[in-house]
Amino acid sequence: MAARRTRNGHPVRRARLHWGRMKQLTVVISGFDPYEGVSVNPSLVVPDALANEGVGVDPDNIEDPLHDVAIDVHAVHVPVSFRNGWAKLRDTLEDVQPNIVIATGLKRASRGILLERCAINLKDTTRPDAENVIPGRRVINEDGPAAYWTGLPLRAILNAFAKDNIPATLSSDAGTYVCNALFYQLQEWAAQRGDTMGGFVNLPPVNEQPHPQHGLSLRQQVQAGKDLVRSAARYYLQPTSKDILL
Repeated sequence: MAARRTRNGHPVRRARLHWGRMKQLTVVISGFDPYEGVSVNPSLVVPDALANEGVGVDPDNIEDPLHDVAIDVHAVHVPVSFRNGWAKLRDTLEDVQPNIVIATGLKRASRGILLERCAINLKDTTRPDAENVIPGRRVINEDGPAAYWTGLPLRAILNAFAKDNIPATLSSDAGTYVCNALFYQLQEWAAQRGDTMGGFVNLPPVNEQPHPQHGLSLRQQVQAGKDLVRSAARYYLQPTSKDILL
């Protein structure tokens, strides 16, 4: 189930950037359905936590561009499926009409947060997805470009993570499995719209042990999610080259 989603039959709010006494940004954060053998899936828990808790903007800090911005976060869970993962995310995006989309996945062997730089136009796996589909080696879109860069401000995000002592690194791409396919289709959708910023982030396993070799505590991962959204929102409002790192 998705958290705080617009449902069929309810009025759809066109969530462009509204100006007035309070500006408004709408963010969609996606995560994948439960993975086999993973008891706590951060790409499910973190998006839901942000939708329920918010991202902690301080309205009294007038030096922060977000001090007079209401950030509405919607979470959606999608299947680990080449066909239906993107279909479900796309339906949510068409309903919600967000300014920013952050898709998340799980990287089981990661120490910290992986910021994915680009999505490549390729499916290449012998591993079945959740629907037992094995696409083999093929392009995602025969008429599409070889790759799409992320729209997220990676330098600004890394700086925010450093202030909160959250381990993170840049990743060249999201591989050739479902994560990459979803990322590619998201960036293609965002490119066609022109007014929506998107990107993909892989989260590590949840590990509550002190100083783990792999994974981060759930508290750190939720904080990382808040840093992600705030950094992306600031860049959306005031884009500058110093925030970009590809």
